[in-house]
Amino acid sequence: MGLELYLDLLSQPCRAIYIFAKKNRIPFELRPVDLLKGQHLSDAFARVNPLKKVPALKDGDFTLAESVAILLYLTRKYKVPEHWYPQDVQARALVDEYLAWQHTTLRRSCLRALWHKVMFPVFLGEPVSPEMLAATLAELDVTMQLLEDKFLQNKAFLIGPHISLADLVAITELMHPVGAGCQVFEGRPKLAAWRQRVEAAVGEDLFQEAHEVIMKAKESPPADPTVKQKLMPAVLAMIG
Repeated sequence: MGLELYLDLLSQPCRAIYIFAKKNRIPFELRPVDLLKGQHLSDAFARVNPLKKVPALKDGDFTLAESVAILLYLTRKYKVPEHWYPQDVQARALVDEYLAWQHTTLRRSCLRALWHKVMFPVFLGEPVSPEMLAATLAELDVTMQLLEDKFLQNKAFLIGPHISLADLVAITELMHPVGAGCQVFEGRPKLAAWRQRVEAAVGEDLFQEAHEVIMKAKESPPADPTVKQKLMPAVLAMIG
């Protein structure tokens, strides 16, 4: 058995891995895991990833969890263009810096925006208060300003003149609030132009394919009460 990727494209880390593998023509077998049906909580999936989270990778007898670890594994095992994870020690360190920063900052803010604006009302049937939603969007705005001022600055991409893993992770994060109907690029011409460059570098068709699910998030059906009960603790821990 070759490379298997366990993914749900509703998930930002899964989309980053999916785009990276497809763009670099890495052969893999897609193993869909439906988060909203709680399939990641099953005993069968736990044999692949005891953490019961997606994404997960299985390469023969080798298994791996955590999206950043999976992306780095793929860059090291397969011959991909150097710009994704540069050999230059300082350029590589800048990619590492973004990947370390984003977990509790941009990713968290974007995920909260999606859940507070769309998933609670649609998936759980319980809208958040206007005050909480406003606070979430204000936090996202601050974090996006950090993305622009600290990482993008006046460069074409976050690390320099070429797309890297940092850009791929960042753009898939920002598609969470876009899918929720948030106009996150409005009034931010630098980030809007960067988004267009990233989409062009990835390829418009692949970009749209990967984000089709998140762009239809509002159409998600209400959760089965049993699944809802199982998912709620993890959701609340995830978005804070």
